[in-house]
Amino acid sequence: MTGLSADFRRLPIAHRALHDQANGRPENSCAAIRAAIAAGYGIEIDLQLSRDGVAMVFHDYDLARLTGGKGPIRQRDAAELSQLILAGSNEGIPTLSRVLHLVAGQVPLLIELKDQHGRMGVTDGRLERAVARDLEGYRGPVALMSFNPNSVVELAVLAPKLPRGLVTEHYPQEDWPLLTPEIRAHLRAIPDYERAGACFVSHSIRDLDNPRLAELKAQGADVLCWTVRSPAQERQARLVADNITFENYLADIPS
Repeated sequence: MTGLSADFRRLPIAHRALHDQANGRPENSCAAIRAAIAAGYGIEIDLQLSRDGVAMVFHDYDLARLTGGKGPIRQRDAAELSQLILAGSNEGIPTLSRVLHLVAGQVPLLIELKDQHGRMGVTDGRLERAVARDLEGYRGPVALMSFNPNSVVELAVLAPKLPRGLVTEHYPQEDWPLLTPEIRAHLRAIPDYERAGACFVSHSIRDLDNPRLAELKAQGADVLCWTVRSPAQERQARLVADNITFENYLADIPS
């Protein structure tokens, strides 16, 4: 496995691409991705799995908030999902394959695989296999990550040459009601970094004083930070983090 390319540290990363629903660019949409490319930002996207095993670029488990449709995304096939119009746009949910063709290595692409079973357990591998298949032959800076360490372990087998990381935070109970206190405490300590063969973490801005981050940085890990929503937050984040994932403002790109 190679580490993150220099551009993953240099170019601010647009959270769910450079989205602005009021201007026709919903999160994780092709319009938001094109805008991020045009602005020269890196791009972060989320992946869910369709019923027929296709990696879809979509954040939520349920379709309602972003499409007005009903029910879990996993209960529909990719062709149907591609026809579901994203709110505030005239386009459907894109596949990972389509997004890879659109980005085509022009900017760094940070890909988050969403935990598919809600409890950070052992994965069935379906989403990971779909992602590895789509990324075969892709040329350009790309990195894979997940909140679920088991997903990252699976990616180490399926796509061993691609950089891998863990999405991490302090796991407040109100944000993670399906997780037991024991699992939340386990994940908060980031003990699975070595097991996953990770080279970076993407950590919550609300928990940058976690001493584990300093330990990982001392070991050579890159530390990214989510989600930064103002220049003031960015200044705070960069005291610890090597780079930011941002939204709701335009981050400066270092010269």
